[in-house]
Amino acid sequence: MVSTRFSPGLPGAKNLDADDDLAGFRRRFHMPRIGKRPAVYLCGHSLGLMPRRARKALDTELDRWAERGVEGHFGAAGWLDYHERFSTPLAALLGAHPDEVVAMNTLTTNLHLMLVSFFEPDRERCKIVIERAAFPSDRYAVQSQLTFHGLDPESALLELDPDPDTGLLDPAGLERLLASEGERVALVLLPGVQFLTGQALDLKAFADVGRRFGCRIGFDLAHAVGNLPLAMHDSGADFAIWCSYKYLNGGPGAVAGCFVHERWATDADRPRFAGWWGHDKHSRFRMPARFSAIPGAEGWQLSNPSVLSLAPLAASLEVFAAAGIDRLRRKSERLTAYLEHLLDTRLEERVEVLTPRRAADRGCQLSLKLRGSAAATAPVPSRLRSAGVIADWRPPSILRLSPVPLYNSYRDVYEAVRALERALG
Repeated sequence: MVSTRFSPGLPGAKNLDADDDLAGFRRRFHMPRIGKRPAVYLCGHSLGLMPRRARKALDTELDRWAERGVEGHFGAAGWLDYHERFSTPLAALLGAHPDEVVAMNTLTTNLHLMLVSFFEPDRERCKIVIERAAFPSDRYAVQSQLTFHGLDPESALLELDPDPDTGLLDPAGLERLLASEGERVALVLLPGVQFLTGQALDLKAFADVGRRFGCRIGFDLAHAVGNLPLAMHDSGADFAIWCSYKYLNGGPGAVAGCFVHERWATDADRPRFAGWWGHDKHSRFRMPARFSAIPGAEGWQLSNPSVLSLAPLAASLEVFAAAGIDRLRRKSERLTAYLEHLLDTRLEERVEVLTPRRAADRGCQLSLKLRGSAAATAPVPSRLRSAGVIADWRPPSILRLSPVPLYNSYRDVYEAVRALERALG
């Protein structure tokens, strides 16, 4: 599908940048360099860039520690309630109520905690559905949970296949699977954006199917949060988990997050692995013998979060608040369409776009399958890097490019496609 909406060449890219009302946000991030030159960075789906204010945010907490020691927990902007300041900005990105989200732990830790609470196998329902190409960490977590419950993953783990014609996941496929297996399925776990193809799922449509068959439903939003607007509360999902080091720009290993729908907010009988930071705030420091969960997602916390790991995320969320997720989405659709246009017009015979063509079915990532033998495509990643482009390579032939609207420009996209042309020979 070839688009004719964009002017050709480098002048066309420069004109698009000149008309971009979000272009100034690029200056709020450190741009990586390869040698002495700035890199073209299209790898935000793997690790987002460092906000310039991250260092100051971290230094503020280091200074507080140095100057006040343990008393840094108390007073204005103290650490005791530090994590609470993330609820409102995260809720805005998640399309959730503030008490439905919490910044805590890491992604797979949070997935395990959610599986403890929402996977309750019995004789009738003892299976979990994931997509066939699930990210390995999700697969490993689910397999280990099944084993923990004395179940055999070979029979208790079901895989949702993509549509054979489109290669994409669709609610009709889930409905067919559950029509056959639904009475045996306890939980469905799917991605918000599929990491390999870049497909954005209609979360409500999938959740509606799962709930209609009596299944609990959860989503891994690692590639979705900060990438496109979400509506988690309205989706009806029971839970969701995400990391903060991709599109949220929280830094390597940043504190992750968790969504728990408000219908579970005060379910005191819900099984969970408890920790003292999830205990009622009013009696937490009286240290009673019995656990009493904080209502909402905070009740799933274990320990007080790492302030030093949260500080850079605070700096990034300030940028999101200033830019606005809806404005970012509008730029993202156009920026990704420009990438698609260049690939179609310049590399149509060499590259197959695996990601859906409809803007509503994708975020900013385009996954490309390079045509040709493995021997012919193997040098492409190193050639791209030599040309100053940082992207993501999945052997034997998939290249993932993500123009992030917060910090990528149309010129970045143009330069990346020109470099890919040269790399393909």
